[in-house]
Amino acid sequence: MDEQEQKNKDREVVDNELITQAFNHLLETYLNSPHRKKVDIITKAFNFAKQAHKGVRRLSGEPYILHPIAVAQIACEEMGLGSTSICSALLHDVVEDTDYTVEDIQNIFGDKIAQIVDGLTKISGGIFGDHASAQAENFKKLLLTMSDDIRVILIKICDRLHNMRTLASQPANKQYKIAGETLYIYAPLANRLGLNKIKTELEDLSFRYEHPEEYADILSKLSFTEEQRKKLFEDFTGPIREALDRLGIDYHIKARIKSPYSIWCKMQNKHVTFDEIYDILAVRIIFTPQDRENEINDCFHIYVALNRIYKSHPDRLRDWVNHPKANGYQALHATMMSRKGQWIEVQIRSDRMDEMAEQGFAAHWKYKEGEARDDDEELNNWLSTIKEILDDPQPDAMDFLDSIKLNLFASEIFVFTPKGEVKTMPAGCTVLDFAFQIHSYLGSHCIGAKVNHKLVPLSHKLQSGDQVEILTSKSQHVQPSWVTFVSTARAKAKIQGILRRDQREIQKKGEDILNDWLSKNNLELSASILDRLCDIHEMQNQDALLLALGDHTVILGDKDVEELHGKSKKESGSSGWRKFVPFLGIGKKGKQQETQAVKPNELLVVGKDFNKKIPCVIREDSIHMYIFPRCCHPIPGDDILGFIDGKNHVEIHQRSCPVASKLKSSFGPRILDAKWDMHKELFFDATIEVHGIDRKGMFHEVADVISNKMNINIHKVSFTADEGIFEGKIEIRVHDRAEAKLIVERLKKVSDLKEVQQIL
Repeated sequence: MDEQEQKNKDREVVDNELITQAFNHLLETYLNSPHRKKVDIITKAFNFAKQAHKGVRRLSGEPYILHPIAVAQIACEEMGLGSTSICSALLHDVVEDTDYTVEDIQNIFGDKIAQIVDGLTKISGGIFGDHASAQAENFKKLLLTMSDDIRVILIKICDRLHNMRTLASQPANKQYKIAGETLYIYAPLANRLGLNKIKTELEDLSFRYEHPEEYADILSKLSFTEEQRKKLFEDFTGPIREALDRLGIDYHIKARIKSPYSIWCKMQNKHVTFDEIYDILAVRIIFTPQDRENEINDCFHIYVALNRIYKSHPDRLRDWVNHPKANGYQALHATMMSRKGQWIEVQIRSDRMDEMAEQGFAAHWKYKEGEARDDDEELNNWLSTIKEILDDPQPDAMDFLDSIKLNLFASEIFVFTPKGEVKTMPAGCTVLDFAFQIHSYLGSHCIGAKVNHKLVPLSHKLQSGDQVEILTSKSQHVQPSWVTFVSTARAKAKIQGILRRDQREIQKKGEDILNDWLSKNNLELSASILDRLCDIHEMQNQDALLLALGDHTVILGDKDVEELHGKSKKESGSSGWRKFVPFLGIGKKGKQQETQAVKPNELLVVGKDFNKKIPCVIREDSIHMYIFPRCCHPIPGDDILGFIDGKNHVEIHQRSCPVASKLKSSFGPRILDAKWDMHKELFFDATIEVHGIDRKGMFHEVADVISNKMNINIHKVSFTADEGIFEGKIEIRVHDRAEAKLIVERLKKVSDLKEVQQIL
């Protein structure tokens, strides 16, 4: 036996030991759970999957079968799922990655496991087109199957969690795609299903890969301030423990530390530093009630006892015990003033409520031990919303994911009908959403409403507790503008369906006009001619062009003939590149130049041989090759990524840009890694916002810090003062983000300047 054969044999022995250990750990976890002990079918599924994936390895080098075992372990240990879910998790990649079919799974393991595995199997092609990510299509299939069996989406979340835990082995562009999908879809989905612990881990892992420096910085600061938090926790909870002991309550108290991702979000949204965040620590009181029927009353008894020790904030009591969140979360939240002058949130919940908060009501649904539970109605209502979204006849990748975000992951409000019936609606919904929720006729003929007996327009946003009476008129018809201010899937689908019916006739007229014009000019109808006309008249698609022709907002003439024949091809008219002019002010050190427009033929074009695994490096000599959209204004120092647009050019976005978040979820395969390699030769626009107390010489001091002490050129300034308070915006030219942050730090030292923040 040669050396290589011996190495392979040794490696196989080690692999088999790893696989056996992992599976035995899974069986041990399952046997310690309250489920019926169906060890035989789990062992059968393991052996089948092990044989099917034999010889296959993950990018990390480990045997592939360890991934399905890990997914099954998460399903069993962290979600509390049973044998059907464990088997489905073990088999979830068999159909996709091997020659076995769903029929094979059905014959060996039965209909239910086969149905779940089928729902977890990715599909090729799809309605979103070749350029869109298969992710949106596969997510739609997941939801379709989920409507029949919630375990499909639960196992998919387990699969995503393990993929995120092992994401380090993937190339950077794949990391951004997977982390982006996780943050945009799977973390909110886990939250909506009440899987709080998993939601937090998914968010933190996504944050770690998208913004590694910020993640490491926050972890370091959390570690550095740990002793202070421990002392604060002990001092704050000492009197609470004494009070609860006197009451004879069976309880334990935990410190809840805000997650790195939550801290970072607050820093971004509030424009504050780590040191300025005061709710990093929260106190969680978990008790075991003597009588389950009185657990809600017990929450309030504990709250009353706490109020005898600390003063509570009157506006920050959150009663989620009597009114649980949409995901089943129950707890009583109160914010109390510590004796050191800090507000600390206290969360009071029973052990049952705590279990629900960590594992989610979906894991306790009727499929667990085959028993129906009170949670069924809530979950079924949610699943019916999913079916409405899936029934939309013309889904688009971005619109579809937006519908999911708006309808499934939004907070909920309670609205009353004139007769006092309660309707649950997504937060941010309008009068028109409410009208369509009640009946299509009411929605399509709605002219306004009376909210709390006051007349309001269709676009009026509803608040929780509003009483709404819809007003209608037979002469009212659906308007195209309605789509812009409705948010629910039902309202959007109904409005778009009615508009499409109205538009078909106009489009038919447009088609006749186009055919007549082509015939007169000896041209034949073709896809390329239609695309060219769409470019010339800046239409998004062919349907929009036909509609514009039908309602005479576009008139075809001789100029169009010249363009089609290529006689008068103007760069500005046909390429559409001007809308992508970079925002950055390019100029050498010591010089200030206005933005330079990039010519189309200078832009980077992604061809067949383009290696997507290698990052795009942005240097002074290559920056003109990339498009910088106006949505997020990336400058050197920002975490960035590239996106291959419809014309195979590369756009550069901040990784945290809202547009980039959608692109990662909907068009993942077109995401590229991108890095800066700049040498402080070019200038970029940045805006700093300031607020403070108005006094003589304030503006002079601000300008002195920026211009004289830091030698930065101020491009534009606007200051307004009112009753002794001023606010201002200062547009400057900087080399990178670090330079802008340094200016902010220096400005914070100016007396009477209370708030300084950089607008990203």
